[in-house]
Amino acid sequence: MYNIGEEEIKAIAGVIRSGKLFRYGEGDQCLTFEKRYADYLGAKYFRLTCSGSYALHAAIVGLGIGPGDEVIVPAHTYMATATSVLTAGAIPVVTDVDESITMDPDALEDAVGPQTKAVIPVHIWGASCNMDAIMSVATKHNLLVIEDTCQGIGGGYEGRMLGTIGHAGAYSFNYFKNIGAGEGGGVVINDAALDKRIACAIDPCHYYWTGRTEDFMPFASNGARASEIMGAVLNTQLDRLPEMMAAMWAEKNQILANTRHLDNLGLKPTPMNSPNYECGTHVMYTMPTVEVADKFVEVMPSVIAGKTGRHTYTEWDQILIGEGAAHPLMNPYKMDANQKCRRTVTKDMLPRSLDILGRTVMIPTDPCHSEEQIGKMIRNIEVAARYAFGEMTSSEIESRMAEFKDADKIDSRKYDTDVAAYGLGQQVETPATL
Repeated sequence: MYNIGEEEIKAIAGVIRSGKLFRYGEGDQCLTFEKRYADYLGAKYFRLTCSGSYALHAAIVGLGIGPGDEVIVPAHTYMATATSVLTAGAIPVVTDVDESITMDPDALEDAVGPQTKAVIPVHIWGASCNMDAIMSVATKHNLLVIEDTCQGIGGGYEGRMLGTIGHAGAYSFNYFKNIGAGEGGGVVINDAALDKRIACAIDPCHYYWTGRTEDFMPFASNGARASEIMGAVLNTQLDRLPEMMAAMWAEKNQILANTRHLDNLGLKPTPMNSPNYECGTHVMYTMPTVEVADKFVEVMPSVIAGKTGRHTYTEWDQILIGEGAAHPLMNPYKMDANQKCRRTVTKDMLPRSLDILGRTVMIPTDPCHSEEQIGKMIRNIEVAARYAFGEMTSSEIESRMAEFKDADKIDSRKYDTDVAAYGLGQQVETPATL
């Protein structure tokens, strides 16, 4: 969430003054947003829910994935991608990313096994996955594709909106996303029958308010419906989205154009799968070594992809220790139906991904950045690069970097970089086998 202010306050006040805070039969904010967002995406159906994590769960359940099934997920994504698979009783199988830091289609091909039913490509940090290649692998092996678009709102892939290319797409409207309501999420789908299953996964009692249908048998699930306050905020946020995306695309392109000459030092932009359509929320550089990446972030407000806490598989405690549910009898890792699934994940299993992530530096863009700020970023990227590649010493750069570094600090909460705050320094015992 980049911009929020008086418009959202007015929208919330309007809902409260109306007294219509319940979405069914009274208010119209949730329904309005669902229709507007479906139109924005060019899709038939969109369902709001309480979070991006629950949106993933609803999509997985809606598509009929469960015990006995493997779902392939990338090594770099927020841990909810993997834990949401477990909430449906299925098993997440972790595979490599490539230098785009999104799922490697070749690794996906190699990871498909007899129990594999689905794949969740993740448009992490707003970077589009190679969806043509992923869909080709999915078609070959008859896999379902659920796009995790929680960090990809507003982005696209070769002219198609992220989340609409696979069989379903999940979105997050958390505080840290491109638009948000503090918390929130949703699922996009183009199949009417699957839409009913997703609606039931989100709210198994919704038909009491919307009416029963003879062609659908409801099933039990947790309730996770949205409120009218969420809908009101999101309607206002959606109005802001096109302008914000245009500003971030322009900023990213300006930075890349004005740092292109640093290629001779070794500063290489991270390859993007769809550079003209991805979100533009980060400028990324792939460094030749981990040491160069570490030196760059010492002085430039930026983060290393591999040091973003729960966004890398080595920090997914529940996956590593095989604790897939609160009750042992509901733990997918222990279910008879999953005994043929690949259930072991170890921290050292994907060294290529860890190497790539350890060398990838990310600099966030912001629609609120002024031309003066962008100019400072460009100048300081050059200084940081010259320091990282050994052309400048720390004493030479100190006076030039301090002002900007203090003025534009990275939000450690968004990137999970504040280890002490979250207790991420603790060691996790990993069982040899499950």
